[in-house]
Amino acid sequence: MSDRVRPNTRLSRLDSLPFTREHRKLLVGSGLGWALDAMDVGLISFVLAQLAVTWSLTGTELSWIASSGFIGMAIGASLGGLLADRFGRRQVFAITLLIFGVATGASALAWSVGVLIALRFVVGLGLGAELPVASTLVSEFAPPRIRGRIIVLLEAFWAVGWTLAAIIGFVVVPASDEGWRWALAIGAVPAVYAAVVRFGLPESVRFLESRGRIGEAEATVRRFEKSAGVPSPTEPLAIVDTPAQPRLSPGSQVAALWARPHRRQTAALWLVWFCVNFSYYGAFVWLPTILVASGFSLVRSFGYTLIITLAQLPGYLAAAWLVEKWGRNKTLALFLTGSAVSAVLFGLAAAEWQVIGAGMLLSFFNLGAWGALYAVTPELYPTELRATGSGWAAGVGRIASILAPLAVPLMTGFGGNVLLFSVFAVFFLIAAGAALTLADKRGKSLDEFAPPGFARV
Repeated sequence: MSDRVRPNTRLSRLDSLPFTREHRKLLVGSGLGWALDAMDVGLISFVLAQLAVTWSLTGTELSWIASSGFIGMAIGASLGGLLADRFGRRQVFAITLLIFGVATGASALAWSVGVLIALRFVVGLGLGAELPVASTLVSEFAPPRIRGRIIVLLEAFWAVGWTLAAIIGFVVVPASDEGWRWALAIGAVPAVYAAVVRFGLPESVRFLESRGRIGEAEATVRRFEKSAGVPSPTEPLAIVDTPAQPRLSPGSQVAALWARPHRRQTAALWLVWFCVNFSYYGAFVWLPTILVASGFSLVRSFGYTLIITLAQLPGYLAAAWLVEKWGRNKTLALFLTGSAVSAVLFGLAAAEWQVIGAGMLLSFFNLGAWGALYAVTPELYPTELRATGSGWAAGVGRIASILAPLAVPLMTGFGGNVLLFSVFAVFFLIAAGAALTLADKRGKSLDEFAPPGFARV
């Protein structure tokens, strides 16, 4: 099957629109969910630092609290993509917000390490599914000429959420021995926001057409055309309607990612996701704890983490400009290489100004790389595989995020921060090499540039 856009189709009408008020509502609405996701992931790094003191937990226990969430994220990402391709992007997006919001609030009541580990697993199920589904939804509405920039800006909401987590960690967590509970209670906000997503955001036109829901697809396109001040056709264009595509089984959806012509791109994409997740989560989830272990006080380490986190925003902005000017794969490779250099500098840092400076560079390049990665991922697959491809790439990456928190205490015990961040640098460089092999689809419609000869399996 080829997903080519023909003149006067709903998809060509949608793709020809400028960035409208409706696009902005979708970007901000999805971005707020993204920020709440980041806030939850960020909060656990501050919670770990306090639990190490108040509950006298070992490094292994702390590692399992962190990794249990990432185990859930690995499963959630894989399932979320499959479900979004079968039942719709918006619906799955809302359900994931509800799951991780409720579970985060429940985590605030945890009375033992075992209970906290179990609840963090449930939190991870929602968190893991939300990100690839949201990026798929936004990418399917974004005008092709600025699609990459919009997805990077969506990912930039991660910095907003992580900054909120750093502020909560700096202000709320150290306030008392129970500060970590209050921090997690704040993390229940996504459960409320789920209702806004369910009823306030549109469903993907591409998904609706693939399911034969032509009336809903037409109404959504007209809604965006009205926002742009563009006249809609006086009559629905029945001649371009396409029949609903038969649904692939979950197994066939995953197998299709490894069929021609997708297999090489899938292999390279999974490698990038694995390496980036290992280095990012190994470094940033443990950052406050690493700083405390290096001799900084709890409050000072939280303050440094907040400063380092703020450097994410200019990283995203730089990536948002470069993905359209220079291309997705080159931008991704550049920021991953910068992340590798920054990781080495952080591992060698001794003075406070060196720690902050190297940390800010790592934050700048690493999060810029994340923006470019989310921009390129949904573009590599046709409509019926887009969420599945994005979700499974994220799921494979989450395997690395499970392993990284477990490996950090072992590596620091053996070789300190120098060994730890040198390993992260190697992973960044491997990812940079794989990134250069990914297809660059800037400025192209998601449909007209789909790989030819897509075969169902």
